[in-house]
Amino acid sequence: MHPNILKLEDSILLIIDVQEAFRPSIADFAALARNIATFVQGAKSLSLPIIVTEQYPKGLGHTAKEISAVLPNDLDLVEKTAFSACGSMAFAEKLKMLNRRQIIVAGIEAHICVNQTVHDLLEQDYQVHLLADCIASRNEQNKQLALRKMQQSGAICSSVEMALFEIMRDARHGEFKIIQKLVK
Repeated sequence: MHPNILKLEDSILLIIDVQEAFRPSIADFAALARNIATFVQGAKSLSLPIIVTEQYPKGLGHTAKEISAVLPNDLDLVEKTAFSACGSMAFAEKLKMLNRRQIIVAGIEAHICVNQTVHDLLEQDYQVHLLADCIASRNEQNKQLALRKMQQSGAICSSVEMALFEIMRDARHGEFKIIQKLVK
């Protein structure tokens, strides 16, 4: 298998700062949250570990309701103030404990917290897969610049459907029908 193909046993979903305060300022926030919620449901079906960060939740609120409604009940959110999730000791400990090398990234804002986290992960030799349909900024130009910069630095562009089907690898996978219904 090509090394850039996602492998279930080596992957983690990371959702960065998709918080309620961003809802009014990000175009199509509801669609973004739905896409992430779809991936979360697929990740749960596939038993894929999930890490969720929140940037200063006292000021920015908590994770969008569409996403929090489908997250595992026992999930501990990582609160942070550093723009990069890697600046959080709790995040670093979760990553180390999971011992996986492929990080599937969703979140906001593309050009700030997502960009800095992705670059720090790449520096630590993680393979980063960007769910382009699950990443946003207040300004579309900033999103496109950030995606381009992260790809030029070594991140791999992907999407909800592409990543879920890569992880399954075969229509005979036990969760295929569930995943197929999610993405239709």
